[in-house]
Amino acid sequence: MKWLYRILFFLVGLFLLSTGISLSIISGLGSGAWDALNVGLSETIGLTTGTWLVIIGVLLIILNAFLLKNRPDIGAIVTLFITGVFVDFWLLQVFDGVVLTQFITQLTVFLSGLLVMSLGISMYIQAKLPLSPIDNLMMALHKRFGFSLMVAKTIGEITALTLAFFFNGPIGIGTVLVTFAVGPLIQVFSPHFQSFFYRLTATTR
Repeated sequence: MKWLYRILFFLVGLFLLSTGISLSIISGLGSGAWDALNVGLSETIGLTTGTWLVIIGVLLIILNAFLLKNRPDIGAIVTLFITGVFVDFWLLQVFDGVVLTQFITQLTVFLSGLLVMSLGISMYIQAKLPLSPIDNLMMALHKRFGFSLMVAKTIGEITALTLAFFFNGPIGIGTVLVTFAVGPLIQVFSPHFQSFFYRLTATTR
């Protein structure tokens, strides 16, 4: 029964995460650095945003394995695939053709995306299943070179931001907000999901 709750938290969390990512993209105010890179690659080269999310993620899995001198975290491909499918569902089916022009509407959609994204991450990490390769990159840089987590995270974000700029990804004030606000929001929400998950699983074997 505990595994059922873990899978439920994992899938619902990834669904919320992909919803938040998609809302930030359609807001037009800029999305997170890695999401901006995926959108830029999609618009410049082709393929869907969700497909590029998977491709970039697989490359990061290989890079992380090289940095840590470990075997590639193959399980993380499942996380990537599910997130990519959900992102494409929102962008290609639900939000296809949506263009926001009023700033207040853009801001509302973006802030909703930021909130939902943070809720999704806070929920899916409780499952203790494979994490996003982006999060693992931060840990790989930290362990391999001794960088602080903040510096390691910043290096990853700057790299993605530079590539997103090169591929004309949607960079804006939203990119800055995602970079600096998601972490604190996860810190706020995660203990509540952790407590909820513990209460659910404490009564099961």
